[in-house]
Amino acid sequence: MGTAVGTVWGRAEQQDFRSRVRGTMLGAALGDALGAPLTGLDARAVREACGDDGPDGPREAYGRRGAVTAHTQLSLFTVDGLIRAQVRRDTGAWHPPTDVHLAYRRWAATQSDWGPDERRAEDGWLARQEWLYSRRRPERSCLSGFGDRGMGTLEAVRNPEERGPGALTRSAPFGLLVGWEPGLVLQLALECAAQSHGHPAARLAAGAYALLVHGTARGEPLEAAVGRVLAGTAR
Repeated sequence: MGTAVGTVWGRAEQQDFRSRVRGTMLGAALGDALGAPLTGLDARAVREACGDDGPDGPREAYGRRGAVTAHTQLSLFTVDGLIRAQVRRDTGAWHPPTDVHLAYRRWAATQSDWGPDERRAEDGWLARQEWLYSRRRPERSCLSGFGDRGMGTLEAVRNPEERGPGALTRSAPFGLLVGWEPGLVLQLALECAAQSHGHPAARLAAGAYALLVHGTARGEPLEAAVGRVLAGTAR
């Protein structure tokens, strides 16, 4: 798997991109926090609970207001895996899906361990954050997909019938690889989705989301980014 060579950015371009990264990650986290208390409710129940305009602020979920969700946890570990993949790029052992899977394995440990194991220095900074060691109703497909060393691939997917949203909601960080060609971003998102969600609909949704983020992070108008998604996922 290779990447495209990008142009050298000036200070203004770098600051703009940092803003887009923060907006992507924080926006998704805030959206999940708003939606977490309403999980499982239909439209009528949401209107009864929040009014016609929907939630106007964080409500209590998991014993607190504005709690970090499992989707946000996994998005953070997606970033962790991509950073490690970039670091390993020049070592001759560069395979981003493997690094992302190892990151998801570290996430899985936060769902069963009491807290970080300080003896495992290789786990890195993110896995040592104690506030992540809290189970927030993760999908069973994620727990089973990342619960052992076996890594799902496009040729041998994990949970072949699973079509839940868990693969999509962790895939925004793939779109932040703005130096990559869109086709490679799509391929990486599809490969990593297959590690827990084997149904084609779930994998394609994850790829489409990553492509949409990729286009907007590169400064494309939303309409153009949507057009690229439709073209890329129609093949």
